[in-house]
Amino acid sequence: MLTLNQQFNEADANPSKHLDQGASHGRKFVGIDPDTDRDHCPTVWADAEAQEILLQGWKPSTETQAVCEASSPANGPVPDSEAIVRIPARMIPMIREACDAIERAQLR
Repeated sequence: MLTLNQQFNEADANPSKHLDQGASHGRKFVGIDPDTDRDHCPTVWADAEAQEILLQGWKPSTETQAVCEASSPANGPVPDSEAIVRIPARMIPMIREACDAIERAQLR
């Protein structure tokens, strides 16, 4: 797995591959799937201003979507303004880092 600094260095070397490099409007790039093929790239950002974590992931299959919707306490299917995304477990450290960044911003 690439460290955050290694990922930023890589992003600097390939700016066309990463549109949100570093903090921009409160958003901070946290990490990208270390096994990415650069065309299908689950990615994590932290937005300290909005107190949100942003995730890019794979769309679930129709079957997975249906199972998630059926097991949710929400009323009805996932609305058009929301999405279920799949994130590989190997990205858990990046998601934790994004959570920590949001939590640190709250303490300021």
